[in-house]
Amino acid sequence: MAGLLIITPITVVLLSAWILAVVVALVALFGGFATPVEAAAVTAFYAFVVETFLMGDFKSPREISRVMGECGLLVGGVLLILGVALGFTNYLIDAQIPSRAVDWVTGAVQSKYAFLLALNLCLLLIGCFMDMYSAIVVVVPIIVPLGIAYGIDPIHLGIIFLANLELGLLTPTAGINIFLSSYRFGKPVLQVSRAVIPMQCILFIGLLLITYLPALTTLLPRWLGR
Repeated sequence: MAGLLIITPITVVLLSAWILAVVVALVALFGGFATPVEAAAVTAFYAFVVETFLMGDFKSPREISRVMGECGLLVGGVLLILGVALGFTNYLIDAQIPSRAVDWVTGAVQSKYAFLLALNLCLLLIGCFMDMYSAIVVVVPIIVPLGIAYGIDPIHLGIIFLANLELGLLTPTAGINIFLSSYRFGKPVLQVSRAVIPMQCILFIGLLLITYLPALTTLLPRWLGR
């Protein structure tokens, strides 16, 4: 029947190979024998083997050099962004902005839950206009002292940060991922924006649950820590 996904043994093998990439990354990272950089290298090598020998996408050395060139441009752009973000973060630290922010926010907002609401709104706005790498480098040093001041678990705060940034990246007509998807698939921005609204609603409900039910994010790490 047209429109149905036909599951063949080859499809199962290919899906299993890509799912195994997550296992390779986690084992390399948490197995105790690889640093994050080395785990990334191992995972990249695994992906190269799958693409070359299983998928057959690299049919000539020219294809490999082309992909490596594109990866180099991408990595260079990320390093440039991180370099500027690190410079700005150093300025914030030298100017004692995080400590001043703690004094100002704790004096203006007394309730922990009101602070969480304000934090969500600010992070959503940041996620619309700032990429993930820059936000981690620039914003995290500011919100961590604030979270400690309000007694928020660091794990809980980190999950809130990531959930907000992902939601912000998908904000209709403003999120960066909307424009990237529009460019990648050749669809109008408004059409992509309408398509992500149902997922946005689900993510927003999940964000509220994560924010105001800390046990959802802290119970399992604490249980495993024991």
